[in-house]
Amino acid sequence: MGTSCYADWYRSLNKPPWTPPGWVFPIMWTTLYILMGVSSWLVWKEGGFAVQGYPLGAYIFQLVLNFCWTPLFFGLHRTGYALVEIVILWLAIAVTIYLFLPVNPIAAYLLVPYIAWVTVATSLNWYIWMYNGSSDVTQPLQSGRSAYD
Repeated sequence: MGTSCYADWYRSLNKPPWTPPGWVFPIMWTTLYILMGVSSWLVWKEGGFAVQGYPLGAYIFQLVLNFCWTPLFFGLHRTGYALVEIVILWLAIAVTIYLFLPVNPIAAYLLVPYIAWVTVATSLNWYIWMYNGSSDVTQPLQSGRSAYD
């Protein structure tokens, strides 16, 4: 899918009044990825995967979830599935912060802007899912059928 298809689709969505202007997103994500990289490095230097396997494993898990959200939302336009995925991502970030805290508190605190931004993204995703007629995730409920039919 080309950039113009993405731009046309996203531009056509009913978005909430708290949607940040488009120029904010690349600045935020660049800043957040730098903070995430420094954070993970601070934990990694405390013994690498041999010693910090759980915290770094949680970090990699949330990073994979982070990368999966974009194709779900922007590529497939599956806003309901993207909402479920971003909630799981938020929980994975919270677990990562919890596991980073005893290893290196600064590493944990560096992830706070990330979880804050994902909170905003979750609210945007929810609004877009609710107010743009998406039927993914809820299709069985909207059609009057049970989820098991």
